[in-house]
Amino acid sequence: MGPTAAMFYLLGVMAIASALVLIFSRHPVYSVLALIFTMFCLAGEYILLNAQFLAVVHIIVYAGAIMVLFLFVLMLLNLNKDTEPQKSTLFKFIGVVASGLMIVTMAGATHGVNDLAEPGQVVEGLGLVKNLGRVLFTDFVIPFEISSILFLAAMVGAVMVGKREPVDNNINL
Repeated sequence: MGPTAAMFYLLGVMAIASALVLIFSRHPVYSVLALIFTMFCLAGEYILLNAQFLAVVHIIVYAGAIMVLFLFVLMLLNLNKDTEPQKSTLFKFIGVVASGLMIVTMAGATHGVNDLAEPGQVVEGLGLVKNLGRVLFTDFVIPFEISSILFLAAMVGAVMVGKREPVDNNINL
């Protein structure tokens, strides 16, 4: 086993450990921080699999934006023991059954899969920003430009909706 495969497995173990901290932590802020660490571990896995663009987008979108939003909402709500709703045993039982069904589904989906690449193997040019840009600006240039126009229209609409109307203090009755 080479150093790349060892790092891949180490990041996998760290991601699983932080995901367990996320699940079993009683404090919501610690859970969110564990989720951010899990996202960084997964981004490291993407880098080792030669998917640099996916790793950067993963960090920016998930660890950067969504997790900061979660932390902001948790701090805004100011949760404590008195306001925390008590979960019944029915919900806990449903959670255990759903988790078991998911494990069975994952085991069934991965059963008999033998042609997966080893963690250290790299497919030439896969996941590079250069190749993504080439495909994006040759094969998908029209949908890309249409989506940029839609985003521009959405930004203008958001500014217009959020803009306050000036108050006219000179009312003549």
